[in-house]
Amino acid sequence: MPEAPLDVGPLSWLARDAPEYEERKKRVQFVPPNISIKDVHAAVPRHLFEKSTTKSLVYVGRHVALSVLFYLFATRIESVVRSTSVAYHLGAFGRSTLTWALWALYWFWQSVAFTGMWTLGHECGHDALSQYGWVNTVLGMGLHTWVLTPYFAWQVTHRHHHKGTNNLARDETYHPLTRKDLKLPEATRATPMDYKQMIEETPLYTLFKMVVRQFLGFQLYLIHNRKGNPKYPPWTSHYKPSSKLFKPQHRNSIIISDIAIGCMLTFLAMWSYRTSFRNVWNLYFVPWLWAHNWIVTFTYLQHSDPTVPYYREKAWTFARGALATVDRPVFGWIGRFFWHGIAHHHVAHHFFVSIPFYNLPAVTEAIKPVLGEHYYYDSTPTLYALWRSFTQCTFIEAEGDVVFFKNQRGEAVREVIDGPTSTDRHTVATGSTSAGDDV
Repeated sequence: MPEAPLDVGPLSWLARDAPEYEERKKRVQFVPPNISIKDVHAAVPRHLFEKSTTKSLVYVGRHVALSVLFYLFATRIESVVRSTSVAYHLGAFGRSTLTWALWALYWFWQSVAFTGMWTLGHECGHDALSQYGWVNTVLGMGLHTWVLTPYFAWQVTHRHHHKGTNNLARDETYHPLTRKDLKLPEATRATPMDYKQMIEETPLYTLFKMVVRQFLGFQLYLIHNRKGNPKYPPWTSHYKPSSKLFKPQHRNSIIISDIAIGCMLTFLAMWSYRTSFRNVWNLYFVPWLWAHNWIVTFTYLQHSDPTVPYYREKAWTFARGALATVDRPVFGWIGRFFWHGIAHHHVAHHFFVSIPFYNLPAVTEAIKPVLGEHYYYDSTPTLYALWRSFTQCTFIEAEGDVVFFKNQRGEAVREVIDGPTSTDRHTVATGSTSAGDDV
């Protein structure tokens, strides 16, 4: 049975599947796409590939300036509360309420700004902000280090993600559990009680797991490969230069990333010592934690959806992996302005990772006619889409060249039409040189 929408009265529109999602669900039988990369590239005007260092620096400078303004606002919260309390004769409850309201305002907007710094660092990791490699490196190192992300280490594994998107053997992140992992009986023998006993959860426990993943998941992935590719040994870490994540030639850059993170942690420790940990907690760590929540939200939703396929090696191609991506208008103008459209135009980004983010809206419009029904867009409200994917994307089958997520009752919303799923490698590889340059 399909999942019923949440009943929240007049706010029910916040908990409804978008028309685009409903339309994809109607196409129950899925045929893996055979779209040529050459055709996709041919649809994009050449001028959209051009990078402007000046324009990119303006975007970075504007973003950092806004973050500084948010910080300056926070440093004046106590004085604002004092003056307001005197002017309006506020009691203890009023002062406390105003204090919490102003801090909550700061925490939200600074977390949005920190997330934007991370997305700009992500662009640098793809050499997408400037035609000069050193400019991308300096900017990316500074932006990512500020939000405690090891720049070079994450750059390496993120590029691997682009080279193997939704490939169950090669992708780096958000690897789904299989029926075997959950020790479920075979699909032909499993009963509703089997699913209920093995994987059904209470809403409260699901919410607890979501909170842990949203706020700590990204750092746990960096520290010990949580939810990363299971092909790596236990406790594989982005901070270990000898990690299986990297090749020997990456060793020095990983060490540099570690030193940068160490310097940032030292700065935070000194800041706490000279002021107080509470001060640094309020000004830095609370928005930093919330920024991780936003980062996990859009990175998870980009490829984890009940209607999006995963591929095993035999059926995977670069184009199919790039198309296993969903464009979402995450938080509307906030996502466009502060997060530079990282969720709005992610399909185009997967085909053209080195095109600057400010050109991706035009790229998206240019390639839509080529992609046709294989272009996935979903305007489902973000928080509901997150809950939907977290509760319905439970596991996949351990066999099959093309698989879809199944929910806690062992049901999938789409299925692959029987027949060959592999494709003519020559057809898909046409134009692969340019695709390889981008990834």
